[in-house]
Amino acid sequence: MVLKESDPALEDGDPAPEFELPAVDGETYTLDSFADCDALLIVFTCNHCPYAKAKFEHLNELAGSYDDAAVVGINPNDAEEYPDDSFESMVEYVEDGEIAYDAYLRDESQDVAEAYGAVCTPDPFLFAKEDGEFRLAYQGRLDDAMDPDAEATEFYVQQAIESILSGEPVTVEWRHSQGCSIKWRD
Repeated sequence: MVLKESDPALEDGDPAPEFELPAVDGETYTLDSFADCDALLIVFTCNHCPYAKAKFEHLNELAGSYDDAAVVGINPNDAEEYPDDSFESMVEYVEDGEIAYDAYLRDESQDVAEAYGAVCTPDPFLFAKEDGEFRLAYQGRLDDAMDPDAEATEFYVQQAIESILSGEPVTVEWRHSQGCSIKWRD
């Protein structure tokens, strides 16, 4: 397992890069699929990384807690080298109830992960809807648990979502995401 911190290509206020990706529910999703939301949390994640797995429950809770915010998981990992990250495995995780995000998408080409500057799993990007466009409001750790076995006491993304939904500026300090490196294809 390689531990890597994120170094995103996006800065505060940048628009969310467009995407069109297949989901485990058989649908294809784009940014417009979430147009009714005030906040959009895109998390580059996977099925096998212990850091990503440790956040499944928290992300499921976030997805179920807010009507005006969407939680979208995007799995960009090389599934040939890491079969646990295959589309079929993604479907199983959702069918088993282990993952219950608003959408779980597959970035087979890895182009979307590159466009966002994602480097690890999990790597969260939170966007606020401003004048009909999603703009980056927070990028960084989900919480203060630095180890998969640690229990979080501060929930940075949740605080940022609540700021967005209440119409307040996001004042949460950006902290580099931490997790396993994205498994890039050669």
